[in-house]
Amino acid sequence: VQLQASGGGLVQAGDSLRLSCALSGRSFSYSHMGWFRQAPGREREFVAASTWNGYATVYADSVKGRFTISRDNAKSTVYLQMDSLKSEDTAVYYCGASSKAFSSPRLGVQARESYYWWGQGTLVTVSS
Repeated sequence: VQLQASGGGLVQAGDSLRLSCALSGRSFSYSHMGWFRQAPGREREFVAASTWNGYATVYADSVKGRFTISRDNAKSTVYLQMDSLKSEDTAVYYCGASSKAFSSPRLGVQARESYYWWGQGTLVTVSS
């Protein structure tokens, strides 16, 4: 299983970026997909996730209303559209995939330990 993330870069506060993450080696349609981020000196934190069938999307409070997660099953790719970027969004962004069954999917997809596979990360730097 491989996850290939791309789309990071250096932008100014208020700008937008779209991250992409392509999954290969397992069924994308049956995978929960999530985005996490890790800033220097901090632990990896949840950003957004989409359940395997796309019926639910979940966001961290810090990005709600600014970020949008979407998935294209035909391309086995999950996207993270990031608008109104702030300096505090600066981090390495990681995508993850999970095949775990949850009793509460909306909670389960927010946990880092729920994800079995991770991409290599893509750096987003927002200058103020």
